[in-house]
Amino acid sequence: MSHHDFHHLTDGNARIALVDDTASHTYGEVNSRIDRFATGLLGNRSDLEEERIAFFLPASLDYVTCMHGVWRAGGISVPLNVASAVAELDHYLSSAKVTRMFAQAGAPNELRELCASLGIELLTVEEMLAEAPGDLPEIDPGRRAMMLFTSGTTSKPKGTVSTHKTIRAQITTLIDAWCWTEDDVIPLFLPLHHIHGIVNILSCGLWAGATVHLFAGLDIPKVTSQVAAGVYNVFMAVPTVYVKLIQYLETRDEKEVAAVCAGFKAMRLNISGSAACPVKLFEQWRDLTGQVLLERYGMTEIGMGISNPYHGERRAGYVGQPLPGVEVQLFDESHRPVEGEGNPGEIRIKGDNVFLEYWGNEEATRKSFVDGWFCSGDMAVIEDGYYRIMGRTSVDIIKSGGYKLSALEIEGVLLTHEEIAEVAVIGAEDEVWGEAVTAFVVTKSGDELDFAELKSWCNERMSSYKIPKHVKRLDALPRNAMGKVTKPSLKSIPL
Repeated sequence: MSHHDFHHLTDGNARIALVDDTASHTYGEVNSRIDRFATGLLGNRSDLEEERIAFFLPASLDYVTCMHGVWRAGGISVPLNVASAVAELDHYLSSAKVTRMFAQAGAPNELRELCASLGIELLTVEEMLAEAPGDLPEIDPGRRAMMLFTSGTTSKPKGTVSTHKTIRAQITTLIDAWCWTEDDVIPLFLPLHHIHGIVNILSCGLWAGATVHLFAGLDIPKVTSQVAAGVYNVFMAVPTVYVKLIQYLETRDEKEVAAVCAGFKAMRLNISGSAACPVKLFEQWRDLTGQVLLERYGMTEIGMGISNPYHGERRAGYVGQPLPGVEVQLFDESHRPVEGEGNPGEIRIKGDNVFLEYWGNEEATRKSFVDGWFCSGDMAVIEDGYYRIMGRTSVDIIKSGGYKLSALEIEGVLLTHEEIAEVAVIGAEDEVWGEAVTAFVVTKSGDELDFAELKSWCNERMSSYKIPKHVKRLDALPRNAMGKVTKPSLKSIPL
């Protein structure tokens, strides 16, 4: 990303770019700090030539300095999940062949030991800042810029490599589609090793010249008090966060609830993504705040691909239509395009927004493309011109008795049951059905559900072949850092 891309990041721009716990930072201040950091990273070299530089940093001025500094110096940014176990980091750092790692002062000893064992220099951003900015290289848009590790819900996480051109396309598509301006103010509390926080919030915000409020983690009392004070006009979160906000508001007094809901109501946009937004949640949020959530679809490899419209009908349970500049087509198992509405197929994507490769894994990269289309591994169907996601072909599409069922659809119905707080549906191997619809539920009371009663409740709400054949109560569903349920780990639970 050259200077010219994020054109608000220029010396002397006095608008506020970032707000953290302690201070506000103008675009001009952030820009010169990035230049000094990039200069320090280069030392006596003229270009980092795609050196992999990792950072283990929460949302902060340091994080932004690091990400952009590495880009400007010609390196590849490798942002890591600050909630990771050190054992997981070992896989990321060694597979990416990282040479330098940035963390906060006083990093945990395990991290020091891990870096030492891998021959990685562990540094702070502060100590790398040069006295003054020096000459920085011209960066070709086709060069590698960032490596994000996939959630790894189904396999060892792969390093997804994007070029400067990829990231630019991912950002500009959203600036356009979601009408970003420099008057926008948005909170950022999502993890910053993931496309949602990095591109949709932080990068779009900085590209637009907006103001981003940085949170080291989700602090609901603080976020809601800022919402009530009218600080933000755009809000993006994962469904779990909207659920937690609703639960939190149930514990507050009427006056506070009214102020927070009014704060949301005044915003220009609320977005939900990274996991399916259940229709029930969509309706609860609308009833509470008047905000019609804009749901969209994306993944690490493509940024965002499909979105409900900013102007126009946002439909509950649907992710909308292809974004500008993104080509989308459904394909069947024989790689033939699926035509007509109502016929399910795998989502495949083309466009400048698509990633370059899986790092050091030519075979995985090759397998993920067919005739130039990136194969998402997600099944969808088009209904009245809007895409509806049925789920991951590997974990959410249940092949039962000759039917292809969507786990997400069944989960959405089960969530409307007054006793069910959370649910995950999978297909368990079954001699009769091939796969039997199996529901793992967290109940509100912590009690078991009566299976016969649940079946008769389901009878009125879904086709007989979609009704769960097994129901198992858990105290909590297993989730990864983004709050996505790790379904493969449910397969091993005895029924």
